[in-house]
Amino acid sequence: MRAVGLYRYLPLSEPESLLDLDLPRPTPTGRDLLVRVRAVSVNPVDTKVRAPKAKVEPAPRVLGWDAAGVVEEIGGDARLFTAGDEVYYAGSIARPGANSEYHLVDERIVGRKPRRLSFEEAAAMPLTTITAWEALFDRLGVDRLTDHPPSEAKTLLIIGGAGGVGSIAIQLAKMLAGLRVVATASRPESAAWCRALGADEILNHHEPLLDQFTRAGLPEADYIFCLNSTEAHIQNMADVVKPQGKLCMIVETKGPVNINPLQRKSVALCWELMFTRSLFHTPDMQAQHDLLNEAADLFDAGTLRTTMTRSIGPLDAAHLKQAHAAIERGDTIGKLTLSI
Repeated sequence: MRAVGLYRYLPLSEPESLLDLDLPRPTPTGRDLLVRVRAVSVNPVDTKVRAPKAKVEPAPRVLGWDAAGVVEEIGGDARLFTAGDEVYYAGSIARPGANSEYHLVDERIVGRKPRRLSFEEAAAMPLTTITAWEALFDRLGVDRLTDHPPSEAKTLLIIGGAGGVGSIAIQLAKMLAGLRVVATASRPESAAWCRALGADEILNHHEPLLDQFTRAGLPEADYIFCLNSTEAHIQNMADVVKPQGKLCMIVETKGPVNINPLQRKSVALCWELMFTRSLFHTPDMQAQHDLLNEAADLFDAGTLRTTMTRSIGPLDAAHLKQAHAAIERGDTIGKLTLSI
């Protein structure tokens, strides 16, 4: 089968940083699905995994943790899907990625592809939707609109609103929880994107947030979802979070971070990694199947919209390098996809 992968972890300028490969087609067992991949998307995790280091792989490593396709075969214990079903999913970082013609994935972390979306539009959504959904509703404990009247709306600050996770987090926070959403963006085009998705207020994360909150007459944030550098924003978050508020972060730190500024306000701090359930095979692993199916219903109803903004082209090493380069520049809005 056709695939794109690597043996060595190199800068994109090196010819062997990503390679076109011909690999054996895998066979599903247990609860695995064999998916004929139709489209993939690229996330910052792809570039972080591919980042230069001395390690050399004895067998080719395939990256890619966002896909949409059609179930080709099912393992002997699979019961959630059948051959011919259209699906979308992010997969497990502990297994080969989806940058290949066929891909094995545990059905418990797979959802029904939204009928309203193309394969590329659907491939843009799983990793970011799972991340934002788990952060808001599992980690931060945000109430859904079905659980409280709209008049009780609280404030959510999203640091980094125009990226993949921020783009769907804005929508989930507005449409499912009725929150007042304050998003950060540093360019006119990224600010306009956040507003179009439903953000109520836009701030610049390159400037002190407390001053901007004060000038805009904003209340302290009940919740903060930090999608950019944790080190750079820890004081910003301490300044604007409400006493007894909650913070959730997704970007690992490069070194020690002083969290003492959060102590006076008794702030709850948590992490979100959407791979946790699949890495540890947690008892609630199938929650990702359930939330992707619920999200599919919301996409089909028009409540949520895809955050795909650009199709790079067909999946091959050259086009995938273009996508990785765009992610590494850090100026992408929404999601980039490739088709197979």
